[in-house]
Amino acid sequence: MALEQLSDVVQRCQAVQDDSYTTEDYDVFTIAGRTCIEQGDSTQVLSIVVDEKNKAVVRCMGWNLLPPLIQVLLKKEDKSLPHCLAIFKHLLEVCSPKELLVGLLEQVEEAHPDAVAETLLLLFNPLQKVLLRLGSRKASSLGMVLSSLLEQVAKLPVPQTKEQEEDDVFSLCHCCRDLMAFVRPFVHEARLNFQHCKAQSEIPDKTPDGRDKASPHKEDELKAELLKFCMKSLCEPLLEVQLKDPDTLPVSPLRDFATEILSSLRAIGESLPSLVCHPLLKRREVPGFLEEEVRYPKESLASLAHLLFVHHLAMDTFPAVFSPVFTLRCNMEHISLLLSRTEEARIQKGLELYEKSLVRLEDGSLSVSLLEIKAFVSVPQNLVKVMTLCPVHQLRTKGLKVLQVSIDKFDTEAKYNFFQLMLKISHHSGVEGYIIKNIKNQIDFSLKPGNSNSWFEGVHLLPLLRQVLSLPDGPETDLLQNLDRVMESLNLLRYLIIRDKVTENQTGIWTELYKIEDKFMKPLRVGVNMSRAHYEMELKNTVESKKGKGKEESVLSVSVGDEKLPNMTSESQIQALHSALHTFDMIESVLARIEEIVEVKNSL
Repeated sequence: MALEQLSDVVQRCQAVQDDSYTTEDYDVFTIAGRTCIEQGDSTQVLSIVVDEKNKAVVRCMGWNLLPPLIQVLLKKEDKSLPHCLAIFKHLLEVCSPKELLVGLLEQVEEAHPDAVAETLLLLFNPLQKVLLRLGSRKASSLGMVLSSLLEQVAKLPVPQTKEQEEDDVFSLCHCCRDLMAFVRPFVHEARLNFQHCKAQSEIPDKTPDGRDKASPHKEDELKAELLKFCMKSLCEPLLEVQLKDPDTLPVSPLRDFATEILSSLRAIGESLPSLVCHPLLKRREVPGFLEEEVRYPKESLASLAHLLFVHHLAMDTFPAVFSPVFTLRCNMEHISLLLSRTEEARIQKGLELYEKSLVRLEDGSLSVSLLEIKAFVSVPQNLVKVMTLCPVHQLRTKGLKVLQVSIDKFDTEAKYNFFQLMLKISHHSGVEGYIIKNIKNQIDFSLKPGNSNSWFEGVHLLPLLRQVLSLPDGPETDLLQNLDRVMESLNLLRYLIIRDKVTENQTGIWTELYKIEDKFMKPLRVGVNMSRAHYEMELKNTVESKKGKGKEESVLSVSVGDEKLPNMTSESQIQALHSALHTFDMIESVLARIEEIVEVKNSL
């Protein structure tokens, strides 16, 4: 029945002039043709399609047969596969390229979630052929196609291990390789356009015979679409991918994909160094219809910087004359952006880019003036968040390592100001404790013969010491919550009064000590006594509660201050409270030792 309907409508349409087919003709052709293919009558459909008398009809309506044809081609095992493939190839040659493009894109966008890769791999080449048939009018269509293809590629899982990439278990590698083969002829055309425009710009405004030279168009649309594609590729999938080094994986399709994206950018006239340094450049009015943020997305530029400086792809394009400090300045905006994200891949790349940018610098080479730049403040803030909030232990550890590397690169004055800044912005006892330990190390270094400096001795040091030797909330400070900071502050104070003689007073600690006693030591002792009394009461209540319940074990909830401790057994509660009391004893012991040393030194 369907075959008869298809034959009838095609025969009827043969007599229609100027392709003036009715809506009914289209509907009957579409429904009957699709039904024939689905029922396995592809041989008869092929004979109708290739008949020269039906060429006009097929040119206008044939693209409607794409959905069932593509389904057969995806299955690969259908007995009608050879005939369906022949129909498909004929349609690609005969049908209107605009309508074919619409039909093929529908199949890309409607691909079954389990068949995304298979659909892409099947349609890359047909889409390329159709676009090439559009000639010089293809730019906007190419942009539409590339956007749809990348949207589907982004749905494919990213290989996490060397073995997954080698086996291409998710077909992402195969799709990326074919995607670049798809784009290559368009990049080649854009390269020729760029070279032609460059040559034209070098010709005088007047031709030799005195005529005005033709002005280049404001924007090469083909280049604009390819630029958007490259920028989007840098973000997805490349920002999600952890590329393997050649030593680990000699043949890496994903590394090849990244390399070709960078090559494509250069081919269409984009300077990779300028893209990396884009945050430092003043906003320019670039001719064309793309706004700055659309043209150069920040995440894409960060991904580009990571590929250049961490994986050294296309690094030969980066001028050797750029100093390590200038390179760091260029990368700080990218680093800040990556570290501000919550995705593990982005955080890792931010840490890697920061570390690679720092290791090229000599220790003590960064001046204090850099701390006036916004990114040199936002990066440490984001680094603190990584070290304290990131759920991945490896990244937290890496963050701490990179923080220390960054501290080592500052000169003495910059270190001093950086420590002040970190104590203000970190709001985390562990981080503050780590900074205070660094302060102690800097003081110790400056007190050694030949290392004297004005920042970690005498009058300059005192404001930093006042900042360190203080309690956030006075006697009511939560000592357990702030234990790292409190203990490192006590250790620093103990070190100072042992290391610095009263008669020399290099650090100024002995003239400042009476203030430190009033503003730090006395409030701390009061806080210890208050906390101990409170926890002893809680311990007593918990022990009595346990005795009252006898051998029957129960889950208790204990409040300490304004906060409830996590629900736990009474035995666990008792252990936790004993641990807290031991902590208060430890703080008090160090306090007592400091007071003893002060008393002994003052009596000498």
